[in-house]
Amino acid sequence: MSVKTGVVGAGRFGIMHLRAFSQLESGGVAELAAIAEANPKRAEELKEEYECPIYTDYKEMLEKEDLDAVGIATPDHLHREISVAAAKAGKHILVEKPLDVTREGCEEIIRAANDAGVLLQVDFHKRYDPDHRAIESRVQAGDLGEILYGSVYMEDRIEVPSEWFTTWADSSSPAWFLGVHFYDLVRWIMKSNAISVYATGTKKRLVNDFGINAFDSINAKVNFDNGATFNFDTSWILPKGFEAIVNQEIRLVGTKGVFECDSQDRGSRSCIVDEGMRTYNNNFQNKSLDKYGRTIYRGYGIESIQDFAYNAAFLKGGGALEELEGKYPSGEDGLEATRIAVAVHESIRTGEIVRL
Repeated sequence: MSVKTGVVGAGRFGIMHLRAFSQLESGGVAELAAIAEANPKRAEELKEEYECPIYTDYKEMLEKEDLDAVGIATPDHLHREISVAAAKAGKHILVEKPLDVTREGCEEIIRAANDAGVLLQVDFHKRYDPDHRAIESRVQAGDLGEILYGSVYMEDRIEVPSEWFTTWADSSSPAWFLGVHFYDLVRWIMKSNAISVYATGTKKRLVNDFGINAFDSINAKVNFDNGATFNFDTSWILPKGFEAIVNQEIRLVGTKGVFECDSQDRGSRSCIVDEGMRTYNNNFQNKSLDKYGRTIYRGYGIESIQDFAYNAAFLKGGGALEELEGKYPSGEDGLEATRIAVAVHESIRTGEIVRL
């Protein structure tokens, strides 16, 4: 039973939603039924590629279109209002991380979804990375023993805040834009919640060179209720000459072993005239042609979105939300990741350890 899906926000990551849902049309799982994009120029561009109604106001889309589900890929601080409106309209909801940038916002979204009886899923796509799934499997099997400590880094090149998101970079931070990914991933791998945070942050290059009042980097030490301690290093000021837009790694050490995953450089590299050295995370997204000559996008960046469509289709076919419990990144998972990020910023502000 095909799920009629609308997408709110069709920018740099919203395009992943458009690709993921439209690719499911041939299998009858979902269809891209409508798009809401506030930028008039971008909305006009979409008309050339997608044969569905396109709105500049998401409220009009929710009112006029008979949708089953909505994917939300807007700037972080806009998630709350849109998610609550979608829930009140009775639509299943997929929200890009973070669910919201406040605990209160997450709780309001969760309440609205619960009151409406709709699915609320957060696109924590790092859970869908096959290498990360291998780590989770080994940890849950006890192969690493008790997890003692670990470390994470995730870094973007400078053009992400200085060129891609100039209108809202100062409303975000490396913790919100990058750290939330790994706050959730570590929680999921260990099945453990954070209990305290100590963090520091620096503001130099973005303020001085670009006039953007945002942190260059944030470094957080997080203690979890299973006794493990993790260091999370995040930044978005790597130089343009760096060989990848994203640089990232996760490492866990337990009483019986260690597991490391360079989440960016998986062994695929190139050096081409006028391009320089490049590394590729083909696990995230890769493009190919199927036997009919159609362009197909694969990878965990697509699969995490499609998982939502399959869940919504299950519900549309008569399944119950209770049957899906624990099988997808939930609103409660989104709340826990946001609680960590809020504590990170509070610790930077106060210079003290923040207890969750």
